[in-house]
Amino acid sequence: MTLETPGINSGSAPATAKVRIWDLPTRLFHWALVALVIAMVWTGSTGKLELHMTLGQAVLTLVLFRLVWGFTGNRYARFSAFVTGPVTCLRYLGSLFSSSGSTHVGHNPAGGYAVLAMLLLLAVQAGSGLFTSDDIFTDGPLFSKVSSETGALLSTVHRRTIWLLLGVIGLHLLANLFYLVVKKNDLISPMVTGCKTAPTAADAGRGGHPLLALVILAVCAVIVFGGIAFVK
Repeated sequence: MTLETPGINSGSAPATAKVRIWDLPTRLFHWALVALVIAMVWTGSTGKLELHMTLGQAVLTLVLFRLVWGFTGNRYARFSAFVTGPVTCLRYLGSLFSSSGSTHVGHNPAGGYAVLAMLLLLAVQAGSGLFTSDDIFTDGPLFSKVSSETGALLSTVHRRTIWLLLGVIGLHLLANLFYLVVKKNDLISPMVTGCKTAPTAADAGRGGHPLLALVILAVCAVIVFGGIAFVK
């Protein structure tokens, strides 16, 4: 940890330091997911459905990886570090515009719920896509395993969930902008560098070895791609 030099007029402001928060696997997961979501919106809207469905399986692989990494990653990547009760989240939101509101090194309570919402919606979106059909040329890899009624229902879920997902992503982007402009708290750079300015009392996020993440990712890929191929 490298301490930052306090300003001349810092007074009694608490000392801060650059603390490593996000491990490399968490950061790679985040940006890979961003790229996949953009690619899926593009392939879905331009009719490149074969590639769209392959990308959907990649999304499922990443979601499964993140669920496992939520118990095996570093301190700040674990669900136990940012998933709180609803009351805690409401109290946090109530103090959002207060200068004395609590600060969080990793995800804040509201951000924790946003993470869960996006993982859930991504799982529903990509999972339902396995059973969809465009009724013309392209069927999902598992479309033949369900009845026509179930396939139609899941196709509807797939088409509508994307708007919920994009809405949550939009709120996520607005929240990051709010924290950057209003709260003067940059949440974006740490997801690139892994480091964040925090009180010196904050612990660095230890653990989350890249080799462990690579093994988990490989197993998740086998489960998703291999499992779908086996069921087909």
